[in-house]
Amino acid sequence: MRILRNELKNELNIRTQKNFPKEGIEFIDIMPLIIQKEVFGEIIEKFVKEIENKKADYIVGPEARGLIIGSAVANKLKLGFIPVRKVGKLPPITVEKQFEYEKEYGKDKLELPKLVNEEYKNKNFYIIDDICGTGNTMKSIRQAIEELGGNVVGEGVIMNIKELNNSNNIYSLLDINET
Repeated sequence: MRILRNELKNELNIRTQKNFPKEGIEFIDIMPLIIQKEVFGEIIEKFVKEIENKKADYIVGPEARGLIIGSAVANKLKLGFIPVRKVGKLPPITVEKQFEYEKEYGKDKLELPKLVNEEYKNKNFYIIDDICGTGNTMKSIRQAIEELGGNVVGEGVIMNIKELNNSNNIYSLLDINET
């Protein structure tokens, strides 16, 4: 892993594991960044500054680490938080939309929950996740929100793997290449 750009001042204790969860994939573990209170606080503050003027109504975060980061940012901004869960984690009456997408090592299915006393239509959403590989998680969440009439006002990640997606539309704190 080679760091191309780093917006964080605190030490980066990132762990990697080759051939996990399957052969040919290098797993990047950013949990040490969340475990260390100084780094976690810095990450949350950077996202707050990025989002505070975007007129977001909700922060959206996919399972698993997007839930952690997104809920902390939403709390700090005093916004609602929408957890995007894996299929089967929510009872059917709470699901607004289910969708499938391709990720680096297989397919996955996610679900958007129903909002409380309102609809997705004409609301503004900012999507937060931990790592952007191919970008398909973000793309699928964005598409699901837009199909429900919502507006995605931004997307952000802690780490963007540039050689897999090279997107300039995603706010990131770290840009890396795996090689």
